[in-house]
Amino acid sequence: MSGSSTTPATLAYYPGCSQTGTAAEYDRSTRACCQALGVRLVDVPDWTCCGSTPAHTVDHILAGALAARNLLQAELIGHDRVTTPCPSCLAALRTASHHLAAGAHPENGAPEDTGPSYRAQVERLLDRPAPLRADAVSVLQVLVEDVGTEAMAAAVTKPLTGLRVAPYYGCLLNRPPGLMQFDDPENPTALDRVLTACGATVVDFPFKTECCGAAFGMPRLDVMLRLSERILGMAASCGADMVVVACPLCQMNLDLRRGQVNAFAQGRGGTGYAMPVPYFTQLLGLALGLPEAALGLDKLVVPLGPALEAARAREAARTSQAGPANGNGPKEKAPCA
Repeated sequence: MSGSSTTPATLAYYPGCSQTGTAAEYDRSTRACCQALGVRLVDVPDWTCCGSTPAHTVDHILAGALAARNLLQAELIGHDRVTTPCPSCLAALRTASHHLAAGAHPENGAPEDTGPSYRAQVERLLDRPAPLRADAVSVLQVLVEDVGTEAMAAAVTKPLTGLRVAPYYGCLLNRPPGLMQFDDPENPTALDRVLTACGATVVDFPFKTECCGAAFGMPRLDVMLRLSERILGMAASCGADMVVVACPLCQMNLDLRRGQVNAFAQGRGGTGYAMPVPYFTQLLGLALGLPEAALGLDKLVVPLGPALEAARAREAARTSQAGPANGNGPKEKAPCA
């Protein structure tokens, strides 16, 4: 896949429930960045919850119908490509699209020639034909493939020079690979390339696809705290100024629950973590020179400002040591590389 720019896209946009509530800054910064980069987003009319994580644990057909309804709504306004910022929504939409296209059956072990098909059962719940063409892609995929990293780099007016970032994809954005069909499932690089285009220094972060605990924060807080603390601890050991995310659930566990995670770390003899956890669209927006108000930076629990200021001071000191006449002074290297 090339990093060069392609024709600016127009896509149906599915915000999802989190992006209208606890992750409103993700929605806001996504819209702002897409507009700045020439990607036109058309909201799916009368969209509803896709079922996300809980629905498929109750009923696979109901989960499929919830997601399929939104794909159908996009088709009705002439769009067969839907983008969403949320990996959980993406998984729900792509799963429904895949099963409908393949004529899959519910997971009841029934032979293919007996019982109603998956599509027939979904259509019974929808009370209308299921979508035929619509498919979903992540906002990250749209920016990398439709805009291109070279075009993003060319649009940057305020490069994030000196900022050391740990790119955290989470466990859903690229998985399962047969379903998502984007980037490498074990060592993805799309987010790395976007952050590099912004001028940031991307550390070699070995936990980029580790699970943060996801929705276990409700039934098993201990599991979420242990997994999230590992991610923040690894980012700190790699010298990162911040962890950059593309998932609202990951962001909630690593940012909103920071007090709980730090208390857990301190209970094990640690000191806790002060690094912020912004969405990648918030950093991209800063690099593009967009107003902070358009990016929802004020919604971050751990503020971004101190880390940005420290990075600027560090870069100024490095540049000063290097000297204006030659570039032979000490160079910063990406930690953990």
